[in-house]
Amino acid sequence: MNRIARTLPRAASYWTAAGVAAIALWTSGAPSTTYPLYEADWHVTPAVTTTVFAVYPLALVIVLLLFGDLADHIGRRAAILLGLAAMLVGALLFAVAPGIGLVFVGRVFMGIGVGLALSPASAAVVEFSAKGRERAAGSVTTAGTALGLALATLVGGALIQYAPFPLHLDFWVLVVAIAVVGGAVWFLPRHTRDESRGPWRPRGVAVAPGIRFLYTVAALAVSVAYMFGAVFLALGAQIAEEVTHTTNVFEVGVIIAIMSVVIGITAIATRSVRPQTTIAIGSIATLFAFALLLASDFSGSLGVFIITTLVAGAAYAMMFAGGLALIGQNAPAHHRAGTISAVYLVAYVLQGAIAVVLGIVATDNGLRAALELGAGTVAIFALASLAAALAFVLRNRARVEHRVTDAPTWASVMEE
Repeated sequence: MNRIARTLPRAASYWTAAGVAAIALWTSGAPSTTYPLYEADWHVTPAVTTTVFAVYPLALVIVLLLFGDLADHIGRRAAILLGLAAMLVGALLFAVAPGIGLVFVGRVFMGIGVGLALSPASAAVVEFSAKGRERAAGSVTTAGTALGLALATLVGGALIQYAPFPLHLDFWVLVVAIAVVGGAVWFLPRHTRDESRGPWRPRGVAVAPGIRFLYTVAALAVSVAYMFGAVFLALGAQIAEEVTHTTNVFEVGVIIAIMSVVIGITAIATRSVRPQTTIAIGSIATLFAFALLLASDFSGSLGVFIITTLVAGAAYAMMFAGGLALIGQNAPAHHRAGTISAVYLVAYVLQGAIAVVLGIVATDNGLRAALELGAGTVAIFALASLAAALAFVLRNRARVEHRVTDAPTWASVMEE
């Protein structure tokens, strides 16, 4: 069998790359439904479990710092395969862990794997897009990540609640899923080395001078989405338990998964909208979502919490898809994976920081204090993202017109 016969066609490669984004976020979110069991069965505190959560972005950040542009040198396929191998090791360690120590190690491998695979997968979705459809790549990647998060909560919740071996079985299922995706990735097109670039070596992330302002806008948007996700996933499950008065892990997982479903629907529905527009609207939606999250905690209303998950999903989708589309469309092709890695780097640093702080505050001062701190912090970043998106729109408008003769209206600004 020749190489052509063993290589996936463009459309299949496109969906395989999106599948990698899904499995990366399934791997990322898989332990979230298991943390309460660790606290109950292994007698660890919320501070310990949130530290386990934070070890993941820490490992991922180190990988992005050292290997962020690896895929631009060795190719998307090779970098993704390395990442999937690390994810597989991490899931296996969770599947056999007898105590919290091995869970820490497994979480490190998960961070390494996602750090190696997610950026090249995001770049590959852009590069395998049909001609003229590159704008939709960010939305498809976002929908893939939403599917992964939904699987993490639904599969994990169902197996923990209704199947044997609640601490381990869902991770064995994840092992199989990673292996299946890895089998498809094996048949992605191989990389043709660019000899003019020289050998790869570890280096810090870098952004091309011409797109640094654009990078700032994209990094702020994705960071807000990730910080929001950290707050919602870390504290939302506890709020869901309080408003539903249930300890059924699957029922809570279904409620949390509503957010993931809305993320996917919103990402696809807004795929033809300009990224800067979705970022601006998403920033405002993020502020509303946090107001609703606080209201649901104070009121104890399930209805308010359901509305919160709907608004939260839409806000996350617009911020993440908008930021990813903005950088994916405009980064130089030969440095696309490295530039996307630089965006993820900022997002994961902020996500890890807020997760650790919220865990400490929740342990010492309770859920409500942590929620209020998280809401205030993310609100500040959401306002900064809104300002950056509007500045980007006005800057582009000025460049097109060469000079501004009239103050633009809100409608005309958003059309840009």
